[in-house]
Amino acid sequence: MQPLLIYNTLTRQKELFKPINEGMVGMYVCGPTVYGDAHLGHARPAITFDILFRYLRHLGYKVRYVRNITDVGHLEHDADEGEDKIAKKARLERLEPMEVVQYYLNRYHHAMEALNVLPPSIEPHASGHIIEQIEYVKKILESGYAYISDGSVYFDVNSYNKDHRYGILSNRSLDETRTNTRELDGQSEKRNPADFALWKKAQPEHIMRWPSPWSDGFPGWHLECSTMGQKYLGETFDIHGGGMDLMFPHHECEIAQSVAHNGHPTVKYWMHNNMITIEGQKMGKSLGNFITLDEFFNGKHPKLTQAYSPMTIRFFILQAHYRGTVDFSNEALQGAEKALNRMLETYERIVKLAAEATDTDAPALLEAETQALEQRCYDALNDDLNTPMVIATLFDAARIVNQINDGTLKASAADLRALKQLFDTFLFDILGITRPDATAGVDVTPYRKAVDLLLEVRSQAKAAKDWATSDLIRDRLAEMGFSVKDTKNGAEWTLN
Repeated sequence: MQPLLIYNTLTRQKELFKPINEGMVGMYVCGPTVYGDAHLGHARPAITFDILFRYLRHLGYKVRYVRNITDVGHLEHDADEGEDKIAKKARLERLEPMEVVQYYLNRYHHAMEALNVLPPSIEPHASGHIIEQIEYVKKILESGYAYISDGSVYFDVNSYNKDHRYGILSNRSLDETRTNTRELDGQSEKRNPADFALWKKAQPEHIMRWPSPWSDGFPGWHLECSTMGQKYLGETFDIHGGGMDLMFPHHECEIAQSVAHNGHPTVKYWMHNNMITIEGQKMGKSLGNFITLDEFFNGKHPKLTQAYSPMTIRFFILQAHYRGTVDFSNEALQGAEKALNRMLETYERIVKLAAEATDTDAPALLEAETQALEQRCYDALNDDLNTPMVIATLFDAARIVNQINDGTLKASAADLRALKQLFDTFLFDILGITRPDATAGVDVTPYRKAVDLLLEVRSQAKAAKDWATSDLIRDRLAEMGFSVKDTKNGAEWTLN
């Protein structure tokens, strides 16, 4: 197998990836809280860990990918206080909470499908694992790292920190945590402000509640991931991922919970993607500066100058390394759109050249060059999923294809097959860009000969200076969705 290096947030360095169970990888990624439409900030972790999922499978690993759905316990003010976000939405819209969940989950799935994000192996809901979460809390109470206060159960950070280190992931001391913790109504139940809720007693008006040994209430937000991760991946598993904004307090609390419950850490590699910003600020619902994915797809937002296809959004995100920030701008998206179109046009050229090649048994002339490009792609992915370097390498391959197309470089049918396979493997299978025909939702194979014939007639018309016929063919093809581009070697076409 290829030696894969991934950056472990816990150790703050790149490490050689070695699964706990040979050949089998357990991966858990924090999914969405489904109380509103998915925005660009949701797309980045989904795409980041989709690349990891695809690449691990490409390397030959069997992957159990768990991505949770938060449908209870994520409160409005912070992790422990305020109204449940889904319950609030249900109250305002006079719906059942699970109606809200299902509506936005359907829309989230639709957006992920448009972005060509593969579905996870398991997608558990927090509300479907209340019994397991209650049992998890019982075990933490037995370990002495939690306490009951007026029907709620809180994790005792001071007690835990005496035996272990709280803040190991985010590199914070307990004093820093106390200083940065806001004083909110209801925190008088806690022994100190840094403690966090494992189980919250529901107020009379709270509509999402379950019976427990301590009160009718609901689980704390941090608890669900620890519980479901262990249920489906075991007491130790390989990778836990999510956005960098979840590092503290969410993932920090997860580590403390799992150590208190099991006596040892659960996760070997912690991975975090960086944020998408807009005008220098994190894009998110809480700041009110987000643009939903549907708005990107239809262009109906004041900050957008046009609509952008799902593949443009995906390509835009992959042009930056997952640990770097990405700042939204129309100019950047338009650049990504043009770059992607050039890449897809190159692929169409390869397909056409390969179909026209007659020396099917001739040896490869560019074997060394193609193998070097392939190895560069692998080297980039093995260096902590460096997708920008993969894209740069594919553009180097595109220049070779264009030289072949222009007749300045000789290539055999074997060369063309190898170049096509390079794009098939890295652009489509691993980076997850959909093929041009799939993007349009139409298989152009039945039309290829017909369009080529029309372009041949157009070429004859141009040679005869019959510009009216030439323009008529081009315009009618455009009306049917075929874009015609004139080059020094003749006309090329793509399906829009």
